[in-house]
Amino acid sequence: MKKISFLFPTLLLSSFAFSQLTPIVYLIPMRDGKKIAADVYIPSGCTQCPTILIQTPYKRTNYHLGLPLGIKLNINSSNYIFVITDWRGFYGSAAAAYSGSPTTGQDGYDVVQWIAGQPWSNGKVGTWGPSALGRVQFLTAKENPPNLTCIVPQVAGPQENYADYFPNGDYRTEYAEQLDGLGFGISPILLANPVHNNLWTFIEKQNYYPDSIRVPAFMIGGWYDHTIELMLPFFNAIRTQSAPSVQNQHRLLMGPWVHGGHGAAYVGSATAGQLSYTNSAGWSDSLAMLFFDHHLRGITNNWNNSPYVQYYQMGDNLWQSSSTWPPSGLTNYKLYFHPDTSMDLTAPAASSTHSLSYNYDPTDPSPTLGGSTIRLDLNQGPYDQDSAVESRNDVLKFTSAVLVQDVVMKGNAVVHLSVSSNRKDTDFDVRLTDVYPDGRSMLVNDGTCRMRFRKGFTAADTAVMIPGTTYTCDITLPNTSITFKTGHKIRVDITSSNYPRFNRNANNGGVMYPGNNGDSLVNPVIATNTIYMDDLIKNSYISMPLTANPPLAIQESAEDEMNPDVYPNPTTGKFFVVAPEKGLQSFDVYTMLGEKIISSTPISPGEQPWAIDLSAQPKGIYFLKCKTENKGAVVKKIVVI
Repeated sequence: MKKISFLFPTLLLSSFAFSQLTPIVYLIPMRDGKKIAADVYIPSGCTQCPTILIQTPYKRTNYHLGLPLGIKLNINSSNYIFVITDWRGFYGSAAAAYSGSPTTGQDGYDVVQWIAGQPWSNGKVGTWGPSALGRVQFLTAKENPPNLTCIVPQVAGPQENYADYFPNGDYRTEYAEQLDGLGFGISPILLANPVHNNLWTFIEKQNYYPDSIRVPAFMIGGWYDHTIELMLPFFNAIRTQSAPSVQNQHRLLMGPWVHGGHGAAYVGSATAGQLSYTNSAGWSDSLAMLFFDHHLRGITNNWNNSPYVQYYQMGDNLWQSSSTWPPSGLTNYKLYFHPDTSMDLTAPAASSTHSLSYNYDPTDPSPTLGGSTIRLDLNQGPYDQDSAVESRNDVLKFTSAVLVQDVVMKGNAVVHLSVSSNRKDTDFDVRLTDVYPDGRSMLVNDGTCRMRFRKGFTAADTAVMIPGTTYTCDITLPNTSITFKTGHKIRVDITSSNYPRFNRNANNGGVMYPGNNGDSLVNPVIATNTIYMDDLIKNSYISMPLTANPPLAIQESAEDEMNPDVYPNPTTGKFFVVAPEKGLQSFDVYTMLGEKIISSTPISPGEQPWAIDLSAQPKGIYFLKCKTENKGAVVKKIVVI
């Protein structure tokens, strides 16, 4: 067996290192005659109790230092028996190594049914565990063991798909390296199949089976976890495609958590990266126990009336609930990028021609700092991008005005870029950040696009870039739930690397992974990459799913002698504008939501005062954006009563 690193994301055990639990050790027979090693923890006085099964490739004996779900060393306080097994081929089950069949899910079936036949079991078995320990629960449930009652997979989905390893065609370097370090040895297969081919079609079909789930599932995830885009679609699928008897028994919990595995942050912790969410601590454990109590012990605890989806709204730092994800009542608003590096709801003028460029050097890539990483030497979660990323000269930072009201986002933001390069291939990497009043630019999430895959992900889809030609790419960011608070700003960083989270592009248009090396650079060249902000066709923006209050791109300018006079204000509809001495050149009128309702009306000298009539518009607040000869744009708030 290949030596693997220790990944144990659920226990913080330093205070318990002086003592440990002593389980009963079993060798459980499998259908092929080989045996799986198991540790069984039975509370004193338990004659026939329900069982929580944990199946791990990360060494079952580590749980001698404490059990999850808040039990730690206090097994006698538990209402559950715990059975923890080593996967076939790993550690105590190394002698049961095999190739192909039986599958991990079939082993799970055999373990569940073995548990149900033991004198200490009441016949009800639930499963629990994060990451790989979560995925094996889906595989076990797929086999439909009769005594499997419910499952609690954390930060895991059952799918294996191309996009998870090659988002927008770009290899997830650190992810694959960590999986190799854990003994899965997956990178040779990935690097031999860097495009979507028949192998990926087969794998994706085999690993997507919502209609095979016949037991209630309580799925738990984190907004800074890398499995979000596996979990959320699968939860939605089992709500409509699993066995009809359990469709309404599935639940989802999404907290402000990282994947875990190292460091102080994990699923259910109060900290994530450089931020703290104290009222999120312990929710995953406490709700999982309510779920188990309801399904395994028959306790009347109102679990069956709990919301289908409970999620943490970061920024507001509050738990919220919904019947679906994403919640209803969202509207997509576009924040357009402008050549002065601002971004707002105003689309570029049709006659404008603007772009910004930067150089990307593959030998000096923009570094990964936080985010949905898992490699042991990388930070996880929200980290300030200001010094390590945004201070470099290979980044464009597009930033909103200071927010004059909270901006509430739930779901997937999409960054649309109009781009060109002087090279045959390159990447575009984006980071969405929440800029605090003190200047911290805290990472929300990120995404990437490899330009040779702009048309699709099969070999036939790939195409080199023609230097100087303009192309588009859309980068869908992972789901999140965050409120950008009043006084903050919203920022999008655009670079051409995010390393080692994603593979660094050599820019030469040649073989992506020479020698099947996922982190090699052969003949790298510096690329000059350009972002366009021209007109309504060739523009760049971020589309954000927001609740009723979008970001106000416009706010009233500070009063000074150059501002135009507006009267009457408030008005019943009609008002007049008197320009300062140098005169007005044009004006636009916007709703409070940033929607332009009167567009770029030119004003000739001597036409003052200028009459504007909003009588046909609903009552409310409007903004008059005026362009003057020597002041630029100034903004006046108009109140229609």
